[in-house]
Amino acid sequence: MYYKIVFILSLFLSLPLKAQNTPSNTLLDSISYYRNLAQIDLDADKRLYYIKYAIKLSEASKQDSTILKSKRILATLYLRERNVDSLFDLNHENLKLATKINDSLALGYINNVLGWYHKQKEQKDSAYFYFYNASKLFKKLNKSQKEAEVLASMADIQFEERDYIGCEQNAFNAIRIYQNLPDSEVKFDNLWALYNLIAIASDELGIYDKAIEYHEKALTYSDKIQDNFIYTLYSNSNIALIYKELKQYDKALKIYQNLFQNKKILLKEPENYSLILGDYAYIKHLSKKYSLDEIGDMFSEAYQISDSIQDPYSMMSVSLNASEFYLDQDNKDSALFFANKAYTLGLETSSNNVILKSLMLKSKIEDEVSAKTHLTEYVILSDSLQNKERAIRNKFARIEFETDQIVEKNIQISKERLWLLFLSIGLIFTLLLLYIIVTQRTKNKELKFNQQQQETNEEIYNLMLSQQDQIDEARVAEKKRISQEMHDGILGRLFGIRLSLDSLNMSSKPEAIDSREKYLGDLKEIEEDIRKVSHELNTDFVSGSNYISIIKTLLETQTKAYQLNYVLRNDDNIDWDGISNKTKIHYYRIIQESIQNIYKHANATEIHISFNQINNVICLAIADNGTGFDVNKARKGIGLKNINSRVKEIDGELDIISSMDSGTTLTIKAPILT
Repeated sequence: MYYKIVFILSLFLSLPLKAQNTPSNTLLDSISYYRNLAQIDLDADKRLYYIKYAIKLSEASKQDSTILKSKRILATLYLRERNVDSLFDLNHENLKLATKINDSLALGYINNVLGWYHKQKEQKDSAYFYFYNASKLFKKLNKSQKEAEVLASMADIQFEERDYIGCEQNAFNAIRIYQNLPDSEVKFDNLWALYNLIAIASDELGIYDKAIEYHEKALTYSDKIQDNFIYTLYSNSNIALIYKELKQYDKALKIYQNLFQNKKILLKEPENYSLILGDYAYIKHLSKKYSLDEIGDMFSEAYQISDSIQDPYSMMSVSLNASEFYLDQDNKDSALFFANKAYTLGLETSSNNVILKSLMLKSKIEDEVSAKTHLTEYVILSDSLQNKERAIRNKFARIEFETDQIVEKNIQISKERLWLLFLSIGLIFTLLLLYIIVTQRTKNKELKFNQQQQETNEEIYNLMLSQQDQIDEARVAEKKRISQEMHDGILGRLFGIRLSLDSLNMSSKPEAIDSREKYLGDLKEIEEDIRKVSHELNTDFVSGSNYISIIKTLLETQTKAYQLNYVLRNDDNIDWDGISNKTKIHYYRIIQESIQNIYKHANATEIHISFNQINNVICLAIADNGTGFDVNKARKGIGLKNINSRVKEIDGELDIISSMDSGTTLTIKAPILT
């Protein structure tokens, strides 16, 4: 029996973190400040205090990505302090958060740490499960070096569980990745470790030529590493053990002779020195070329060193070799002592191979009854190990298969959810579109009805104005006729009477003179009255009085319905009768439209309407005390479009002044068109 030295890959100590936005700059600065404090060179308690406070602030932000980033820093601190139990609970919290926000990079690192945790706890199935998840995530994210590290961890677990075929597969996958990375000591270190692992696995499978080939391949990488003595020592000592299995003792001895030329350096690693010295002594014994005393002294030295440092592994290896040596010398007491020592240490360390070898030696050393007992124990343990190996053989493949099945199932569920989401969005969009179409049709019908109503009102108003024009024309003609008759008839006759009476002034009688003067005065008074009446009849009605009355009626009717107060001002200089019906109709409709807009949109309580004439232009101003609006941003509705259209019809100009909470004023300036 011999002891194999396996180089264990070190786990990462730094975890890259994915930055995300925080809700506010103030909170971001505080969280970042305490995160930085937690990562500077302070004592462990202070670092933990600062990062826990950063986590508290992160939780206040209610941002999962921020919380995850802070908690991953805490996980790194736990990892460095080897606080395994706290690390386990925290990383399961982080796993839930990373899954929730679908942070693949964080999921990769968290699975890797959980794999390391379970490996430390000797929970190999769980460790392999998490490492496998991490490898898939790192491969997807093109994190080649991290993928290779995880594959190496998986291979190491498979080797410990004696799944040597699976170990080789994952180790070779890791090697292929490392070979494509830039050259560095880290790369060469990992390549040496992986080839060393594959070589030992091949040795366990009995493929000795391949085992030697892989050890020699490992040595090519150790040659590229500074301070590579330990690497060279491991590889060469393992090659020597393979030559021992091949019974090529001379080749094995040559390797040991070369190694012990650097005895001082070997002694710096006493556990390795004692182990290699025990193997060296046993191969000398097998070669039958050295004295028994020399070999005995070597075993004694090797055992004393391993016992002094209380290293169970080197003690087991030395004890097994020494027991074989003393059994061959028929020194059963010494052989039994070392066999019992190896057996006891094997039980303490759960080293099944050592236990089996010890039982076989004890069966050869002790009496027949004891030997039978040892052989029975040997068979039971050997069978259980074989059964375990058969169970293990496909265990890791099953873990990978079941994990992939879970991933595929999750992908399928995600696809189904995505399709359901698309269908839901499509249905909602269709319903919304139907609602918009129905609503728009209703609005179009309402608008069409309002337009028809306006056209009808305009026709009615035009008929009213036409009728009023006919009445006014008949009235003017009648006035002129009466004026003409009064002027040509009555005034003419009275003028003749006045002249006749005037001729009586030639009489000098006092009575005649008095009568004459009295009649003449009366005639003058009648003449003035008739002239005054004639003048008034020949003059038109107060200019614009009828149109303003119509406007006033409109205002009274609509403001009462809309619960508004109004003020109407009219410039008496405006000759409304001289203005075309077209212009007056448009002004009427503009006022009507404006009142409706004020009622619908302005939330006003009062409106002011004024007519002014400046030169040959009539100015209409409509003002309200409503909420106002941003003229530059507001979209023109149907009301404003109608007003604009009417202003253009009378060749006018429209000016709108409005601001938020300050009301709105519309000013229309149009030339007088007869």
